[in-house]
Amino acid sequence: MIARLREDITCVFERDPAARSTWEVLTCYPGLHALVMHRLTHWLWGMRLRWLARFIAHLTRWATGIEIHPGATIGHRVFIDHGMGVVIGETAVIADDCTLYHGVTLGGTSWNKGKRHPTLLRGVVIGAGAKVLGPITLGEGAKVGSNAVVVRDVPAGATAVGIPARIVDAGVQAEREEKAEKMGFSAYAISSTEDDPLVKAIHGLLDHAVDTDRRLETLLKAIERSGVSLEDDMATADKFDPNYLSKIVD
Repeated sequence: MIARLREDITCVFERDPAARSTWEVLTCYPGLHALVMHRLTHWLWGMRLRWLARFIAHLTRWATGIEIHPGATIGHRVFIDHGMGVVIGETAVIADDCTLYHGVTLGGTSWNKGKRHPTLLRGVVIGAGAKVLGPITLGEGAKVGSNAVVVRDVPAGATAVGIPARIVDAGVQAEREEKAEKMGFSAYAISSTEDDPLVKAIHGLLDHAVDTDRRLETLLKAIERSGVSLEDDMATADKFDPNYLSKIVD
């Protein structure tokens, strides 16, 4: 029990830069409180003390704003950040090292008994407000963007965004993320398939910037292949000559 608690505290420090002390984590992190209480209720559930398990889970929800069914299976070093509004269903399975943000729902899509909630493999990250529904599997290291609604399996290492969620092309998304970081913000979890005109405009600007950088890089390589040393010429060129670059190309 103590060893698991130490693991939980360590993973908070690893994933939340706002954590300042062990005492703060122990007393002020509802995600940690909910997970610790879930271990008790899950044990009671396994001992077939079902009403008591549900009642303690109910009190935990009242105290933390996080609802975890006692039947859910949760692994080691799982981190629930902020936590308010998180709902985890009875047959959900969360493997080690997963991260859930506030407003996440791991829910079912059927009233049938049996497996009806998602399975999260190791290292899955689910953004704020996302809904993962049904007996689907999110592969190892998969990511779900904020407010996405996921109703199909997500491959390992993939990023799913949008409503309904779609897999983002890894190459395009990586280029956008790199350019966005240089510009001082992150476009993570925003899909080009969304209808928001502002989102489309942002992606249009990012894609244009990436394409412009690619064209400039191609141009510079062509100039270098022609035997012109751009750095030497720039050092001696008239900085106010608007036709400088065209002279070099000619």
